[in-house]
Amino acid sequence: MRDDSRSKTDGRRHSLLDGWSSPPNIVTYARIALVIVFIIVDIQAGPWGERGVGRRWAATILFIVAASTDKLDGYLARKYNQVTELGKLMDPIADKLLICSALVVASVFGEIWWLVTALFLIRELGITIMRFFVIDAGGQVIAASQVGKFKTLFECVGLALLLAPLGRLGVWYVISARGVILLALALCLYSGFEYVHGVLTGGRR
Repeated sequence: MRDDSRSKTDGRRHSLLDGWSSPPNIVTYARIALVIVFIIVDIQAGPWGERGVGRRWAATILFIVAASTDKLDGYLARKYNQVTELGKLMDPIADKLLICSALVVASVFGEIWWLVTALFLIRELGITIMRFFVIDAGGQVIAASQVGKFKTLFECVGLALLLAPLGRLGVWYVISARGVILLALALCLYSGFEYVHGVLTGGRR
């Protein structure tokens, strides 16, 4: 009995690393590497790209590529039946690193309000910590809900608009970009509540 119990515990403990080198997970690792490059280029470009419009465009393209590949790893995972617990954990973390780093740099540059960034960070950090607690308790990683996916979409669209050095289009362009980000924030807070409610009630959505 003791050996069987240990075997079950060991299986649960190591299941997170199953399929760590699968193609979808490698794509996720590459996305995380792109985030680092994006941060460097974005900072070098300066607020609104004042230290280099070319660098700001490069940062925008890097952001869009990193955000778009989110669909690639998910597609590969489903097509080749390589959905893993590690992938379900790392995929949203890669999204959070990209989004949160873009928000922090934008707030440092005065392009978006710190309150908005703080609310995003609190929600994302809280959900990430909760995911680890769920795993530690022996549960499976709860995948992102449909609202959470829409939240990520609006975050990416809004930040891409804000990153693009198109300020010459007028103040309404900046207001529109910020409006999309605020909509994403509303979805962010709602999906966070939805996730917490799912954990507390034993949901596995």
